[in-house]
Amino acid sequence: MPRQQGAQCNSKSVVFPMSEDIREIVIVGAGQAGATVAFGLRRGGFDGKITVVSEENHLPYERPQLSKEMLRSNPGELQTIKTRADYESQRIDLDLGRKVVRADGEACSVVLNDGRHITFDRLVIAAGVQPRRLNPVLEDALRVRYLRTAEDAVQLRADLETGKPLAIIGGGVIGLEVAAAARALGCPVTLIEAAPRLMSRSVDEIVSAYLDRIHRSNGVDIRYGVSATGPLPEGRLQLSDGTVVQAQTLLVGIGVTPNIQGFEHLGITDDAGVRVDSYGRTAIANIFATGDIASQPNVGGFGRIETWANAQDHALNLVKSLLGEAVPYEAPVWFWSDQGPVNLQVVGDAVNGERIVRGAPQGEAFSIFRLDARQQVTGCATVNSPKDMALARRWVRQRCAVDPQRLADPAIPLRDCVV
Repeated sequence: MPRQQGAQCNSKSVVFPMSEDIREIVIVGAGQAGATVAFGLRRGGFDGKITVVSEENHLPYERPQLSKEMLRSNPGELQTIKTRADYESQRIDLDLGRKVVRADGEACSVVLNDGRHITFDRLVIAAGVQPRRLNPVLEDALRVRYLRTAEDAVQLRADLETGKPLAIIGGGVIGLEVAAAARALGCPVTLIEAAPRLMSRSVDEIVSAYLDRIHRSNGVDIRYGVSATGPLPEGRLQLSDGTVVQAQTLLVGIGVTPNIQGFEHLGITDDAGVRVDSYGRTAIANIFATGDIASQPNVGGFGRIETWANAQDHALNLVKSLLGEAVPYEAPVWFWSDQGPVNLQVVGDAVNGERIVRGAPQGEAFSIFRLDARQQVTGCATVNSPKDMALARRWVRQRCAVDPQRLADPAIPLRDCVV
């Protein structure tokens, strides 16, 4: 398809100034990251054409509400990031209910599943991820649920309202948040985790043990070291150890896979997603990526960072690159999880390094800090301790050194622990 007059593709430049020949930016993905880039470009002064393409028919929305507000006893309506009027006033074109089937970096265009071509000077891939699927033997459209879209949340909510038994495969954030929501609605819950403890990739054994205690006291039946092997009639589920559990509904939360379809032929993907440098640039200079699909520099390698904060902050940093003010993205990982009465927050690497426990894990509020060999704070996990996390995030970002003995004493104010 011929390009519009005045639009020139510049796929060889590395860092580009925002000049008059950059007139068309296409954003693939209308989640938090995609919407943040679109409005960030307008705030930054970009006056050209912005097109946002999304498979979903909804206006862009933030996904944390799917396992939180939308599953509560009095759920509200889906909260969108901006209104349709906001997009119209900012001249951001929304192409909803459409999928990119192929991107062409040389021709500077994307092809949609309705056959249309959209040209671009810069392409931002923010297509996100999708839930990892069960073994086909276990798939059952009437019983198996995933939680990634607003429609998924509505369907799961209807299941929970029946009060019938729920089995959850996966003891990560999604599984634990849904477990708490299901118990609040009166559903019997069995949680199936193949690993020996909960959230093993994100928190250490102390936090895992605390979460186990809280969820068990709330009536959740937790099974470790087992997997589901097959559905059985009458709302039952067979496990690998030979036991059978009740499971009228089965929620699967065993990770995600990146939505790289349409981009895998470009040579810019890896096992985690679309590979980018610290500026959000791929190996093709006019193509960028952000959000959950971005395989970004992380702890000496590359990988996805699937958090609300990263989707927001990485997208804002990418806007600077698009506007010619590129700065490296260096924000530490941070996320939170609300599980019934528990507010868990994690920043940086909360698994490795010297462990300093502040407070009593047997109680209801404590923090676990991680230090490197120079006693600099590299990570922290807090349970119902938001004030501790506020300082921990700053310390991790600034690589502050602390006195371990003072840090372990809750009677000493945190601010007095810095050396």
